[in-house]
Amino acid sequence: AVGAMSASVERSLSGIRTVKAAKAESREAELIDRDARSAYDAGIRLAKLSAIIEPVMSICLQGAFLMVLGVGGIRVANGSMLLGDLMAFILFLFLLVLPIGTAVGAYVQIQSGLAALDRIQEIVRLDPETADEVDLVDAPLPSIDSPAVEFVNVSFAYPDAADDGAHAAPTSVLKGVSFTVSRGSRTAIVGPSGSGKSTSLALMERFYEPNSGSIGLLGMPLHAQPRSRVRAHLGLIEQDAPILSGTLADNLRLAAPEATDAALLDALKAVGLSEIATRDEAGLGLDLGERGTKLSGGQRQRLAWARTMLADRDVLLMDEPTSSVDSRTEHLLQDTLDALAQQRTLIVVAHRLSTIKDFDQIVVLEHGQVVAIGTHAELVEAPGVYAEMAHRQGLTSGSIQAPTDKVEA
Repeated sequence: AVGAMSASVERSLSGIRTVKAAKAESREAELIDRDARSAYDAGIRLAKLSAIIEPVMSICLQGAFLMVLGVGGIRVANGSMLLGDLMAFILFLFLLVLPIGTAVGAYVQIQSGLAALDRIQEIVRLDPETADEVDLVDAPLPSIDSPAVEFVNVSFAYPDAADDGAHAAPTSVLKGVSFTVSRGSRTAIVGPSGSGKSTSLALMERFYEPNSGSIGLLGMPLHAQPRSRVRAHLGLIEQDAPILSGTLADNLRLAAPEATDAALLDALKAVGLSEIATRDEAGLGLDLGERGTKLSGGQRQRLAWARTMLADRDVLLMDEPTSSVDSRTEHLLQDTLDALAQQRTLIVVAHRLSTIKDFDQIVVLEHGQVVAIGTHAELVEAPGVYAEMAHRQGLTSGSIQAPTDKVEA
């Protein structure tokens, strides 16, 4: 009950701005009050039980002593027992009572601990992420001629995607997806929301395993390499750009613990965040608050860029890397992206086509399937999803004929 109450408090405090903006303070307070009341009631029940058990224990102990003393006194008085035997019985009684009292107290503590143990065992029973890697070894990576990433007929469905019955088949997010990303190239994955773009990046990071098909990294199947080895070659910038509680330096050194202060400052400068380290006397030791509340959404996203740049990975995966920044910052990040592309392979999920129109390859997903692959110039000339998106974003001239089977507001 106390754990549930703590979870409710954390939920409300972590989203305090959203709660206030939605004028939901009273409703959130009622939820917390309900959980607090449950914890209070459970505490009262425990206190009542303790208040009963302890007096009963004391009465039993005192009653046993009085019984031995009374019966023994009568027998000593009528001569059927010696006084020394009575004293021995009393000593034996105390030797027996103390362990019994300790055992009962331990039982009460064990029962209290079992409630917490149940919650812990829920986590312990989960299989660790590396449970399927016990027989894997770090095989040498192939030659540089191998593609950076390769999807071969990959299909995937989230385990909990089905909501229409316990035996219903999960809805597929990806269906037979195939594409190849050459080393040192820039590839964009675009498409309508829900088409499987972010899922593709999650599969590359081995957060999930495909239901069928295979994914290759630098020429090696992902499932044949330990996750730690796979992720040592991948850098990920997430769409929501999570920031961990702690200092600015702690967040930057998350994937590059050996980075110097000078390297941290260079990375911040590259993404236009050097003022953060200078606006406060703490410098790189600036506390960013719970989940980076002292930063704006755009600053959190740029900090994620700097963090990934410091990691210096071979392949960079970016999920909507400019979704929270203004146009001026977007141009700065675009220059940074061009600089990164000189040394690394880039795979970017994007909705703003202006940020990826110069990419070497664009993979278009729709309904979990690859519907087109090509450059920006090639795709805007062909009717389809990409041409529609480009037209709506003002990247083409003239009208685009929408497919007859697709209706959008």
